[in-house]
Amino acid sequence: MKLIKLSLATALIVTMAFAEEESSEIGISANMAITTNYVWRGMTQSDDSPAIQGGVDLDYKGLYLGVWGSNVEFVGSDASMELDIYAGYSNEIAGIGYDVGFIQYAYPNDSKALNFAEVYFGLSKDWEKFGVSAKYSAGVETDDIDPEDFWEVGISSSILPYDIGFEAGYGDYDNTGDYYSVGLNRSFEKFDLSVTYIDFDHDTDSNSDEDNVVATISFSF
Repeated sequence: MKLIKLSLATALIVTMAFAEEESSEIGISANMAITTNYVWRGMTQSDDSPAIQGGVDLDYKGLYLGVWGSNVEFVGSDASMELDIYAGYSNEIAGIGYDVGFIQYAYPNDSKALNFAEVYFGLSKDWEKFGVSAKYSAGVETDDIDPEDFWEVGISSSILPYDIGFEAGYGDYDNTGDYYSVGLNRSFEKFDLSVTYIDFDHDTDSNSDEDNVVATISFSF
């Protein structure tokens, strides 16, 4: 938790330092979130407990570099924090967005047992009130885990009244399980509120199936 607080404080300081650099071609942004349950690919990463999360991103003409962290809790593990470091390039061709990059998932207190990485490629298309997306992630072994591949698809819409957005998604984690999610969100200037239902079915162990309702408040600056 101390590392998370330090990371968030650093994000605020760096953001303030660059706030007046409007002429710079290097962009910087930061984000923070409080969620009732950190759910990743349908599975809780915080033992069904709340999580505090935050990150910082740098971008330059489509190239980006970022770091993101959250508290975690796993049965039988000493890990208390997840720290993700990622880099990539995003742009669009003929109105279709694409994103290719690399991400390292790091768990400082249990690195050998939990650390792994992925390379990913995503596509997206947005219209005025509707959007679709797809992403494929290939696992990369960095320590003791030989991670599986993952793919997901999603839709988003802003046709509901009161500026309420709708999102839905489906994902499949090879040899682990698949999930679907549906949720509503609402933005208030720099704040975002969301409530999402997520259902996860394990491939081989029905006792590991999960269903969660997750509420999150986040903001960017």
